[in-house]
Amino acid sequence: MKHSTRRLTLERRRAVSGYLFTLPFTIGFLVLFLVPFIQSIAFSLSELRITSTGYQLDYLGLKNFHDAILVQPDFNKKLIEELGKMLRQVPLVIVFSFFAAVMLNEEFPGRSVARTIFFLPVIMSSGVVFFMEKTDYILQTVAAGTQAAVAEGLVGGSAIRAFLWQLKLPEWFMSYIVSAVDNIPVVIRSSGIQILIFLAGLQSIPGSLYEAADVEGCTRWERFWLITFPMLSPLVMTNLVYTIIDFLTGRQSEFLSWIQDFTFRASYGMGTAMALLYFLAVGIIVAIVVSIVSKWVFYQE
Repeated sequence: MKHSTRRLTLERRRAVSGYLFTLPFTIGFLVLFLVPFIQSIAFSLSELRITSTGYQLDYLGLKNFHDAILVQPDFNKKLIEELGKMLRQVPLVIVFSFFAAVMLNEEFPGRSVARTIFFLPVIMSSGVVFFMEKTDYILQTVAAGTQAAVAEGLVGGSAIRAFLWQLKLPEWFMSYIVSAVDNIPVVIRSSGIQILIFLAGLQSIPGSLYEAADVEGCTRWERFWLITFPMLSPLVMTNLVYTIIDFLTGRQSEFLSWIQDFTFRASYGMGTAMALLYFLAVGIIVAIVVSIVSKWVFYQE
């Protein structure tokens, strides 16, 4: 047994480590999610009728999928709107969390307190706080103050647009920046996990690389683009995938809320078909992003 273990190559050991790392997810999916997933497929292919003994499924084939795409007027429209919001929001979260992690990795007094503050969005996104936030028990005063500041031109819209206009920037870019400023609370709240992942990556970069760069006379700007960014590129892809999935499937997703309301209000079968179509769309988007971004990812051997 010992002899066969010693014959394992480094590549095989890494493969075994990868399988062991994903084993808890695999077991959790098989035990907790596989049966509901198969059941949802059965619901999507049928029409559910409530009976005195429970429910009955009337098989319809692919009719629910056909009606969701070609008959239901709001599904495609709301799906495109949700994907558009994702394209605007995800880059903001990645950029903010990346540079926040770089700043928090520097040595300065009170760094531990600052890291705790930046991790607060993770706590604030918990279920109870999210419900209170959604019902406006917490944010009424904050929202009122923000709206007053915007109305006075102190924050967002007019002040920033006037500044960007002086720089002769394109109109679409100005609109994007103004929208980003208006969504600063959402961006900060959505960046806690990403900041922690980037921080872990920054602390894993060997100090010898920076020492060699100093010997070669590299500036801090060159160190960032030649060492820091390439070494963190795998985590950029990790955070990118995580942020996309979190945005499209999190509690804040208006499209998921609409599907849920439609399912229990109109048609359980068609609503389940919409959810499966959305699941397929998210999977395709993630696959496309990974295939594109992986070409620029640097893996240290």
